[in-house]
Amino acid sequence: MYPEELIAPMRAELTDAGFQEFRTAEDVDTHLKSHKGTTLIVVNSVCGCAAGAARPGVRYALDQSAKKPTTLATVFAGNDRDAVAKVREYVLPYPPSSPAMALFKDGELVHFIERHHIEGRNAKMIGDHLVEVFDHFCE
Repeated sequence: MYPEELIAPMRAELTDAGFQEFRTAEDVDTHLKSHKGTTLIVVNSVCGCAAGAARPGVRYALDQSAKKPTTLATVFAGNDRDAVAKVREYVLPYPPSSPAMALFKDGELVHFIERHHIEGRNAKMIGDHLVEVFDHFCE
């Protein structure tokens, strides 16, 4: 587990943009089992591609998109272990990946962006992709 002081600014990049944190498996389950609408869950991470592309990319998408998920949530790989494990159950058959982004509609996975789709891409590329995804799946 990473020291909370180290990851607090990384968490804040998303919470300051309106993301709620799911810290437990129960948080994830309770939300996805009962939520109607779209939910974007970002699996946050300390890695460079999370800092340079994933977090800025998702924030860019939210700024640019006319359509947005009804709920924005995040879990932190390496700290919110049970919550991350539960999200990973919901995104099967995709293998564990962080950072990652999962879009759910009425609790069902409709789009997943794995780490290998984030690495080597810049924030604008990721954001532009998310804008298209939001346009397709969100109200």
